[in-house]
Amino acid sequence: MQKTGIVKFRVSFTIILILASLRTAFAQDPEFSQFYANPLYLNPALSGSTICPRAMGSYRNQWPGLGKAYNTYSFSYDQYFGVLHGGLGLLVTADRAGGGSLNTTTIGLSYAYMFNITEKLNASLAIRGSYYQRRMVWENFIFGDQIDPRSGEVFRPTSEKAPDYSSIIAPDFSAGMFLDYGGLVYGGLAVDHLTQPKNGFYADNTSRLNMKVTAHAGSVINLKQGYGGDEEREFSISPNILYQQQGSFHQLNLGAYLTFDPLVVGLWYRHNFENADALIVLAGIHYKNLRVGYSYDLNVSRLFSVSGGAHEVSASWQFPCFERKRKIRAIKCPRF
Repeated sequence: MQKTGIVKFRVSFTIILILASLRTAFAQDPEFSQFYANPLYLNPALSGSTICPRAMGSYRNQWPGLGKAYNTYSFSYDQYFGVLHGGLGLLVTADRAGGGSLNTTTIGLSYAYMFNITEKLNASLAIRGSYYQRRMVWENFIFGDQIDPRSGEVFRPTSEKAPDYSSIIAPDFSAGMFLDYGGLVYGGLAVDHLTQPKNGFYADNTSRLNMKVTAHAGSVINLKQGYGGDEEREFSISPNILYQQQGSFHQLNLGAYLTFDPLVVGLWYRHNFENADALIVLAGIHYKNLRVGYSYDLNVSRLFSVSGGAHEVSASWQFPCFERKRKIRAIKCPRF
């Protein structure tokens, strides 16, 4: 097959994968390997968790070897308001699949009520309401019956039935809880798509966006004991676990962060229960109010030879804090 044919094959292969999600109920949310760098996406109960205002952004390029297969963008802003006894957060995500052939956009507002259970045990309960839009560009799709098997060129229209709708809009709701014990041990539970909005593009389609359940937990272990360093400079290891379930999809992430301020490194293993998925390596830096992180997913499944893994970049800015009198402590958990 000529080079042009290979390119066409990769694009059509990607879009066929996308098309499969249009006719079934197995749509899956995009994910971020640096899930603590996108805390509001992970769990709405983390809205306002650092007390001070913060702005965060993430970009993920998944399977670049297949030609713009999946590109996901995220932006969030949150802070704690004493008068509300909790945090407010804004989360915007945009997922572009198949070079923009299938686009999903969500805009959500969250409120997290924060309170002390004991002197050391803090809790947060949250709810989020979102605007959900899923849009497709049918003209961008290339199917096998359109491609000349000898030259790889597109030479005729497809026989596939065009969808009845090009765009779907629906309200969406999430809820979450988070517990933190003295900044040493923490964990949370989040449930997204509580109402399971319809997301099919065909009139006779009953496809719904499956509910997603996320459970996460971790701890921070201080390594300064016996280490004669700067007391203000963090030196710690933070083991973490993440479990997600959405429809028939199950995923488990196991790993740890090593922080030697201002540097952070991490190593993760992601397992999809049905098959091993990826090893994730991470490196980040913290300079004053700025945090920047990069991670790479090394695919260990059968897609290894063609997918190109996944690249992810995150950045956050911590604004000065104006809450002088408060009874709630900032939650100490990883930032990548």
